Parts: sequence; structure tokens; C-alpha cells
Amino acid sequence: MTAAWSSPSYCRRIGAGILLVALADFLFYGQPVSITVFIFGTVLAAAVVAMHPAALNDGRVWLKPAALFAALLPLVENVSPLPVLVAVAALAIFALSLAGRLPTGPARIARLLCLFLFTAPFRFARDFFRWRKAARRLGQRRFRLAAIAVWVMPLTLGVVFLALFGAANPIIERWLSLIDLYALLGHIEIARLVFWLIMLAGVWAFLRPRLPRFVSRIRRVPPAAPVARPARTSAEDIVFGKAAILRALIVFNALFAVQTALDATYLWGGVALPDGLTYAAYAHRGAYPLVATALLAAGFVLVALRAGSNTSRDPLIRRLVYLWVAQNIVLVISSMLRLDLYVGVYALTYLRIAAFIWMGLVTAGLALIIARIALTKSSEWLLSANLVTLSATLYACCFVNFAALIANYNVDHSREMTGRGVPIDIWYVRSLGAGAFPALDRFIDHQGPTTAENPAFRQLLGIRPVDEGAYRAVLNHWRAWSFRDWRLLRYLDKRGSLANPAITQPYAPGH
Repeated sequence: MTAAWSSPSYCRRIGAGILLVALADFLFYGQPVSITVFIFGTVLAAAVVAMHPAALNDGRVWLKPAALFAALLPLVENVSPLPVLVAVAALAIFALSLAGRLPTGPARIARLLCLFLFTAPFRFARDFFRWRKAARRLGQRRFRLAAIAVWVMPLTLGVVFLALFGAANPIIERWLSLIDLYALLGHIEIARLVFWLIMLAGVWAFLRPRLPRFVSRIRRVPPAAPVARPARTSAEDIVFGKAAILRALIVFNALFAVQTALDATYLWGGVALPDGLTYAAYAHRGAYPLVATALLAAGFVLVALRAGSNTSRDPLIRRLVYLWVAQNIVLVISSMLRLDLYVGVYALTYLRIAAFIWMGLVTAGLALIIARIALTKSSEWLLSANLVTLSATLYACCFVNFAALIANYNVDHSREMTGRGVPIDIWYVRSLGAGAFPALDRFIDHQGPTTAENPAFRQLLGIRPVDEGAYRAVLNHWRAWSFRDWRLLRYLDKRGSLANPAITQPYAPGH
């Protein structure tokens, strides 16, 4: 262990960690955060590659940086929690792959990734205490004396040379005279030191990707030999046996058919609802419980039709499962249509968009269950397929401007714009941020002189230029640049000044 801790690889990691912390201080501390996250992620990836030069011998090594670059691209579009999460996960997978610690299969990678990210904040502290332990094994006094002795000659001669340069060069002498140690101590900030420690702990996990020791111990434990037991019929075999599952599928299919028929009658057939019940209330009450029903049904199918079981090989049960899962898919699609009806009445929000995405993922998961049964795949294959679907969906969401999507929908479908629907909630649309500027501008342009008497509209006219001025002030630095903001600023510059010309000057990076 002692030789390992004194090896050049650890020195490289410590040096790279210090340089990365300095870069993070320059890019992030007290600064706006945007394109700087992409820059820092790229430099961190280069540092990870430098820590594993042997990985460059692989002829297909360029595939890993290309995949990582694709994962970092959402940070160029816009910086928000989702693109940051995608980038951190990609960097972790990249570091583990270069270190030769990445398993095969999306399901195993996901388990390893969760474990790595959970333990990553504590990696630096653990390595630090291991270094202290190594020092004690050598003998603390001798170790410390050796560590100090190696710096005696460089520092002594360095001070001598600096004194000689100060005597020979008046400029250096002036610089030395300006050094005020007390003033330097006064500039030390506790918050900044904490920021440095957090960043060092963060980058160290990627520079030295390791897993907890208990993982390797678990892998080394040999599986217990199966114990031969006499065959007997248990209560579980009766409750979840072939006959019980067959009857359950018949009952479930019948119940789901009733629900599907009711939706077809009232929602899509145009039959009048009972008195006191509106279509919006009918749609809203059914949207989320039906998704929960589909998830429960999926769990039942996975438990009842385990790979290799007798029930999974029965042709009749398989056909009933196909029918039931297909009804579940119809049920989720019906839930999406219900939610669409509800949004048509009560407008769009972040939670309702998230519900649409979630329902789409549930539908894809149900379809994958059918594929797993039809292709006789394992549960790990099903988990891997769902993880790939989820990852692709989250990656695509990184490039969607949901604030602009919500604002455009709510403005374009408002009563003020179409003459039907609900009145627009101006203050909710404004709360969406700068992404709502184009929609609000379109709303302002559409209103005629008669709406100028509306207090809310007149207040919007006064606040809209102030919001634009504050937005431009935040972006008046190269660190705050993002591709999404760049497109919005082009729109604002092309549109012209709605506000005071003094606060809507064209954006110039680097100010």
C-alpha cells in the first residue's frame, strides 16, 4: 500500500485534482453557470483519459469519447438539473470504462452506476484516511520528516534565488514589497475553502474510480450449493399456481374490458355523462389511477410469469397475458387522452408534461413485457431494455425547452387568443422565465386597444421590459452563454426594443 501511495500515478491524480479545483474556482465560484459546465466536464474527461494512458491502446477507444461528447452536448443547449445528471452519469461510466471496471449489460451498468455515485462523495475522505494509515505503518515521525526533508532544499534555494532576483531587478523588488501577508489572510473565505473541498471530493471520484470493498467481497462469495428437498405442495404453489393465475387472468381481462368499454362509450362515443359530472372531471379522475392500475398489472405479470416457469410455457396463459397487457396499453393511452382533455380545459403545466412522459414510458414498458414473454427473454433483459428507453427519453428531454412549450400552448389556447377555453394565467406564464418571452410578446401583439384598460394587461406591459432587462444583465458574461439563450437573444434583438433602449442593447459576449 505504501508503494502505491507514493507511486507517480497518485501524484498525477493529486496534481490533476488541484488543477481541476482551480479551474472550478475560476469557472463557478461567484459566477453565472452555463457553458462553463460543459467546459469543465470536457476538461475533467481529458484528465480522466490522462490518468489511464493504457486505455488509449484500444483501437476503438474513440467510441467512448464520442459517446461522452454526445452526453455532454445537452449542457451546450441549456444547463438544468436533467442535463447535469446525464453528464455526471456519462462521466462516471466513462471513468469506470477506462479503468476497466465497467460490466456489460445496461442493467448491471445501472446498478454499478448507482453504487458509484452513492459512494463518490466519500471516496476522497476514504483515500485520505488510507494515506494517514500508510503514514502510520511507515512510522509517523519518519514519514513526516521524510516528507518535510524533500522540500528543504527546493524551498531554501528558491528563497535565495528570489532574494537575488529582488536585489537585481527593481520590478521584482517592487512586487515583493507589495506582498502583505496579513491582507492575504484577510481574503481567506470559509465558503470558498468549503467549495474547494467539495469540488476536490467530486473530481477525485472520477480521477480514481473505485467501488466499495464489500462489492468485491460479495462477488467472491461462492454461491451456496442447492440443497435437495423433497417435492411438496406449499400454500404459495396453490395461491400463485397455474390454475390460480389462469383464473386471475380471466377475471382481470373481463374487468379491464368493462373499463375500456366505458371509456369508449363516454369519452370517445359522445354519450352524455350522468348529471353533475363534467368531461374534464371524468378525465382528470381517471388519468392517474389508471396508470397505477397498469403498473400493478405489470408487476403481476412479471411475478406470475417468471422466466422458465410452468405458467410462462402454457399457451393459453400466454395468450391471456398478451390480451391483458394489450388492454393495459389501451388503458394507458386512454389515460393520456384523458389528460389531454383535462389540459385542454385547464391549460398546461410542468407536472402535466411530466405525466405525459411518464405515461409514455409506462406504455413502452408494457410493450417490452410482451416482447420479453414472446421472445422468452430474462428479467435482466427486460430491465436493461427499460433502462435504455428511460435513458433515451431523458436525453431527448434535455433538448426540449419545456418553459417555451408550456407558454406557447397556454397562450395559443387561451380565451383571449381563440375566443374559447380558459383565460390565460399571465403570472404563471411569466413565472416560467425567459423562455416565455416569445409567447408573451405574441399575446401582447394580439391584444387590441380595448384590453389596455385591463389592469393585469397594463401591468404586464410594464413588467415585460423589466424582465428582459434583468435577463440581459444576467447573460452579460461569457460564462452564462448557452445555445438556447443565444437563440432567444437573437429573437429579442430582431424583435426590437420593447423596453428602455438602455437595457436592451445587443448582447456582446465577454463583457
